[in-house]
Amino acid sequence: MGALLIRNGRLWSDGAFLPGDAVLAVDGRIAAVGAGEVLARTDDAAGALVVDARGGLVHPGFADAHVHAAMAGIEMLGLDVSGAHGAEACLALVSAYAGAHDGPWIVGGGWHMSDYEGGTPTAAALDAVTGDVPAFLVNADHHGAWVNTAALRAAGIDAATPDPEDGRIERDATGAPTGTLHEGAMALVEPYLPPITAEAARAGLAAAASSLLGFGVTAWQEAIVGEYGGHRDASDAYGDLLGSGGLAARVSGALWVPRDVTLATVPAMVADLVRRRDANAARGFDTSTAKIMVDGVAENRTAAMHEPYLVDGCDCARDGADGRGIAYFGREVLAAVVVALAAEGFALHLHAIGDRAVTDALDAIEAIPAADRTRRRHHIAHVQVVDPADVPRFAALGVTVNAQALWARNEAQMTELTVPILGERRAAWQYPFGSFLRAGAALAMGSDWPVSTPDPWQAIHTAVTRREPGSDAPPLNPGEALTLAEALRAYTAGSHGLLGLDGSGVIEVGARADLCVASRDPFDGDPEEIWTTRTAVTVLGGEVVARG
Repeated sequence: MGALLIRNGRLWSDGAFLPGDAVLAVDGRIAAVGAGEVLARTDDAAGALVVDARGGLVHPGFADAHVHAAMAGIEMLGLDVSGAHGAEACLALVSAYAGAHDGPWIVGGGWHMSDYEGGTPTAAALDAVTGDVPAFLVNADHHGAWVNTAALRAAGIDAATPDPEDGRIERDATGAPTGTLHEGAMALVEPYLPPITAEAARAGLAAAASSLLGFGVTAWQEAIVGEYGGHRDASDAYGDLLGSGGLAARVSGALWVPRDVTLATVPAMVADLVRRRDANAARGFDTSTAKIMVDGVAENRTAAMHEPYLVDGCDCARDGADGRGIAYFGREVLAAVVVALAAEGFALHLHAIGDRAVTDALDAIEAIPAADRTRRRHHIAHVQVVDPADVPRFAALGVTVNAQALWARNEAQMTELTVPILGERRAAWQYPFGSFLRAGAALAMGSDWPVSTPDPWQAIHTAVTRREPGSDAPPLNPGEALTLAEALRAYTAGSHGLLGLDGSGVIEVGARADLCVASRDPFDGDPEEIWTTRTAVTVLGGEVVARG
């Protein structure tokens, strides 16, 4: 691999600045840190490839602890409307795509709920640009889909179709479906979608990996490995690329736990995940983590809450049996699943948005016998609304907070769809990152891309300022803000540690040389400018793999 010398940088690692301005990597490992130490390795430094940091921050590579790279890649190569702002702009992209593609279905995603009244676009609006070709577009958070009349017809969804237990069909006053399918209701259409080919899956994953490396992400965990939202299981795509050398990043995956599991089927489900874990390991793809989606999301009222949503004229049938959202697993089933998976050596990666979901997730982990609970690093992702009484339980149980910090800000979806149905008290409980750290919890970060940007600097900016770049909106719960050092540590050493990537995530002699050179030093200047930072150079195993 040879040698690499980064010089003229400001060195930062694991929450602190390091002396000197140079790092030397030899054969994929950090060999020297600091000007004097590098000079002492004259022979190695003399023949090294030199990268001039130009005064920018030099830090460990980012690790994304929660990303859907396989989904993101397929969507970015297809009909991606995530960059459209407003209903008209979104429909214009769909119309252009429909005019240029001849196929049995129009499939894509990325639309934003805040662009539509009540967060629920209609089939009639989509019909105007798609005609009689069935269309299925997942939204930006991938917890709902927008379909046209032809898609409803193809799937046989009408006024007589009951809501699935884990989802909801948006309806008009007569009970007829209007075109938005929440959560498990998406599965009513998915069997009719054209299958994603193995070639398309590999191409999508390769494109996503290239994008992540460009943002300085040198390691990540694929947050759903299994069939979900019309996407195929990414196991083969990862196995193929890892086997061919087409994927050099340090990756792992979380095997999807189906939401229809019962107490009677827990043993069979666990046995299936063990089989898949072993098969993937044989191909070099670590899937020793299990992903459990405990609830939905707040903006469509499927996040599981301790108290009902504040909705005038609430129809409880639409918001769970009692208006408190949807818990996808009964507490007894969730505990049984978690305990059985931990006994087989799985790490648990739980999605929990509502305060009731967070409580249920912690209770389930607490039910794991202590010997099994400490074998692996368990984590709860998203943690949007957290009862203050549950905050100290993360540290007490050794559960890592897997934060998607970009969401912790006042923007249209938050102010128009979420806060009004949570109310002032619960809105103040959102994304308590500062409280978690003060209580001693371990903190990691991830993007949830394609739900939001994979650029870590955008999430770090929000974690520090609690608002989006350039916004004059008040910060969201500013008392929960992190310092820049705390946020950057979470996205580097914190996420590397959570994913079990020992020997990386830090700049020290002997560590793996997975490094980033930033375009500037974000510690030098106004925190409101953090978002302008870009990854200028990405180094993976001592080799430059991307330049910004």
